[in-house]
Amino acid sequence: MHIETIMIKDYPQNERPRERFIKNGPQSLSNHELIALILGTGTKKESVLQLSNRLLAEFEGLRLLKDATLEELTAIKGIGSAKAIHLLAAIEIGRRLATHTHDDRYVIRSPEDGAKYLMNDMRFLSQEHFVCLYLNTKNQVIHRQTIFIGSLNASIVHPREVFREAVRRAAASVICAHNHPSGDASPSREDIEVTKRLVECGKMIGIELLDHLIIGDNKYVSLKEKGYV
Repeated sequence: MHIETIMIKDYPQNERPRERFIKNGPQSLSNHELIALILGTGTKKESVLQLSNRLLAEFEGLRLLKDATLEELTAIKGIGSAKAIHLLAAIEIGRRLATHTHDDRYVIRSPEDGAKYLMNDMRFLSQEHFVCLYLNTKNQVIHRQTIFIGSLNASIVHPREVFREAVRRAAASVICAHNHPSGDASPSREDIEVTKRLVECGKMIGIELLDHLIIGDNKYVSLKEKGYV
């Protein structure tokens, strides 16, 4: 007797894992649906949802699956090496996130600390890069972002772009920096104007601009030390 296999496309669109992920987020999916997204495809005889259900059953749930080996996974019918590797990679990312601590975050307590953090990456750039470091209440760097690339002027460096990410990251403070490709770290009139504007905007929204660093060739200038912050 022929039994028709149910494939993903046979499910109503609003019940398919990918569509529900997009609409409602990953938390809306069950364990086997999340695994189905990682596996990607099923076999000729069963859908990827059926395959992921069977995989979970083999390991009695996530608790044992997290310790599965490549050999154990590929021993399951329908799980080749590519699927097994995708699954093991996802499990490893989850394991690393679970054991990650914030103790290894770089702490900036002075302009010199900020300059050391950025110097090697920025001193040889051929164009000006405007970079922001977002810090938590312990002055640890929680995020780094290049805001724009090009010549610095007040119309391009809009505070909205600087502080949008600060709000998104729940940052307590911000350090801005940009490089001078000439190697001369002396601040220009534009550098000072941009700094003053960012300081005022930071005060209004309650996120402090700690400093604006200018990176030259193995030298730097802190506009905080110059009295502009």
